Amino acid sequence: MTTVNGRPAAAGADERQARAVAEAARETEWSLPSFGKELYLGRFRLDLIHPYPRPDAAAEEEGERFLARLRDFCATIDAQRIEHEERIPDEVVRGLKELGALGMKIPRAYGGLGLGQVHYNRALTLVGSVSPAIGALLSAHQSIGVPQPVAMFGTEEQKQAFLPRCAASDISAFLLTEPDVGSDPARLQATAVPTEDGEAYLLDGVKLWTTNGVVADLLVVMARVPEGAGHRGGISAFIVEGDSPGITVERRNRFMGLRGLENGVTRFHRVRVPARNLVGKEGQGLKIALSTLNTGRLSLPAMCVGAGKWCTRIAREWARERVQWGRPVGRHEEVAKKIAFITATTYAMEAMLEMSGQMADDRRKDIRIEAAIAKLWASERAWEIADELVQVRGGRGYETADSLAARGERGVPAEQLLRDLRINRIFEGSTEIMHLLIAREAVDAHLSVAGDLVDPSADPQAKARAFAKASGFYASWLPTLVVGQGQRPGSYADFGPLAGHLRFVERAARRMARSTFYGMSRWQGGMETRQAFLARIVDIGAELFAMSAAVVRARHEHDADREGGDGRGTAGMELADAFCRQSRRRVERLFAELWDNSDDTDGKLARRVMDDRYTWLEEGVLDPSVPGPAIAPSTPGPSEAEDQHRKMG
Repeated sequence: MTTVNGRPAAAGADERQARAVAEAARETEWSLPSFGKELYLGRFRLDLIHPYPRPDAAAEEEGERFLARLRDFCATIDAQRIEHEERIPDEVVRGLKELGALGMKIPRAYGGLGLGQVHYNRALTLVGSVSPAIGALLSAHQSIGVPQPVAMFGTEEQKQAFLPRCAASDISAFLLTEPDVGSDPARLQATAVPTEDGEAYLLDGVKLWTTNGVVADLLVVMARVPEGAGHRGGISAFIVEGDSPGITVERRNRFMGLRGLENGVTRFHRVRVPARNLVGKEGQGLKIALSTLNTGRLSLPAMCVGAGKWCTRIAREWARERVQWGRPVGRHEEVAKKIAFITATTYAMEAMLEMSGQMADDRRKDIRIEAAIAKLWASERAWEIADELVQVRGGRGYETADSLAARGERGVPAEQLLRDLRINRIFEGSTEIMHLLIAREAVDAHLSVAGDLVDPSADPQAKARAFAKASGFYASWLPTLVVGQGQRPGSYADFGPLAGHLRFVERAARRMARSTFYGMSRWQGGMETRQAFLARIVDIGAELFAMSAAVVRARHEHDADREGGDGRGTAGMELADAFCRQSRRRVERLFAELWDNSDDTDGKLARRVMDDRYTWLEEGVLDPSVPGPAIAPSTPGPSEAEDQHRKMG
C-alpha cells in the first residue's frame, strides 16, 4: 500500500482522482446571474453591477451605529502590545464580546447583530487597520468557523445549540489542513469512524495551521467517514467541542507576521463526536467548505482595504513632510507614481469589496467568482501597496515602530504591515490555487459542451456527441465575440470621461474569451496543465472586474454629489480614471504574455532543477535551517505533548 509520512495514503490520492474529488465538491448549478461568469464568456453585463448596489437605509443606519461603537473601542487598543506579547489581551477579547463583535453576521434570532456582509466587511476593515491579528481572529471565527457553515447547512437544532454561543462567548475555528494535506483534500487523513450504536463518530487525526485553534471553544472539523453499511462515507463536516477528551493542541505556531494570531497544531485521538453534530450529510464536507468560502473569502479583501487606506494616509503625510533636493519627495516623479498607485488601487479595492458585499446581501446574484477574484486581486495588490509604502519611507519604512519611537520619531509600523499582509496571498486559497479555482469556472462553458471532445479517455461515441454539442455552441457564441459596444465611440456616454474605460473593458472581455477559445483549440485536453496561461486569463478578468467596479462606484458618487454630497464625486472620477489607466497597461501586458512568454523553458528548467542538474550552483554557502524532515510525520494516536489550549477573555 502507498504510504505518506508513514501512513496509508488516502484513496484517490493520485492526480486524476484528486481532481475528481475537487470537481465533485464544486457548485455546478448557476441559478442566479453572475457578472464574473459572463465576463469570462466575453459578455460585459454592465446591467448586473450598475447602478452601484447600496444597502437600504435601515441597514445602513444600523450598521453605522455599530461601526461607531466599534471605532471608539478600537481607539483604546494598544496594537504594539499585541505585537510584543504575541497575543490579544483578555480585556480586548472581553470588550469585543460585549460589543457583540463575535456575532456580527449571526442573525438576531440567534443572539447576533444580524449585520449584512457590507457592514461586516467595514468592521473588519476598521479592526484590521488597528490589528490584523484581531481581524484574523474575528474573520476565522465568523467567516469560516462554526457560524457560517451552521447558518448555511445546519439543522434548526444545530442553529439553536451553537449560534447563540458563537454570538456571545465562544470562539470557533475551522480545521481542514493537515501536515501533508493542503489544497488537495483527496489525501485527507483524518477519520471519523461511526460507533457501533450509530450515536457518535470517533475522530482521529492531526490538523495543522488551525487559526484560532489554540483558543477555540468550538471547532468545525473536516474528516473522512469510511464507507460502510448505512454510511455513504466521504469527507464530512463535524462540530466539535474544543475541550472534548482526546483533543490536544500540541503547539502554537508562530509566523513572519500576525504575531497575535492563535494558530496551532491540533491532534484528535478517539474524540467522541455526537452524530447530531454532523453538518449536512456524510460526504458533503468539501461542498460545505467551498460554499462557506464563497462569501467568507470577502473578509480578506476587507482587511486589505484597511491596509490600503492606512498606506494612503501614511504615504500622503510622509511624501509631503520629507524634503529631498529642495522639494517634498512626493513631488519627485518616481515617488509620485508610487503614491498614485497606492491611492488609486485602494479606491478600486474598496469599490470591488463594497460591490461584492452588497451583491452578497441582496442575494440576487451568484458571487462565487466575484468573491474569489476579490480575494485574489486584493491580496496581491495590498502586498504591493505595502511594499511601495516601505519604499516611499525608505530606511524608516524598514525600521520597526519601536525603534522609530525610541529615537523620538513617530512609530509608523510599515514593516509590520508588510509582514502581516504577506499571509493573505496564502490564506483561504493561495494565489496559485485561486487562479486554478477561477480558471475552472472561466472554462466551465467550454468543458460543459466539449469536455468529452478533449478528454483522452472518452470513447468515440462520447466524442461524437460532444462534437455535435460543441459545434452548435460555438456556432452561436463565437460570432458574438467579433463586435460589440466597445467599438462604438458613443457607447456608455452617460459615464462621461470614464466611458472610454468601459469601452475598453467590453473589448477586452471579448478578446479574453477569444483567447480562452484559442487556448482550448490549441491544447485541448492539455489545457489543464497550462496553468500560467490560465492564470493570465484569470488576472485579465480580475483587472476588468476592478475597472468596472471603480467606474460604476465613481458614477454613483458623482450622481450623489450632485444631489448635495460632500464634494467627493469629482475626486472619485479622478481616482477611477487614474486607476483604469494603470490597470489597462497591466491588461495589455497580460494579453501580450499569453502568447509571448517563457513558460515552456521555465518548466523545463524547473524539472532539471528538481532532477539535481544544477546543484553545483548551490556551492559556497551553508544552510542555516534547523534540522528535521520537510514535512513532520502525523501518525495517529494519543498525544505525547502538553496541551496548549487556553480560553480567551
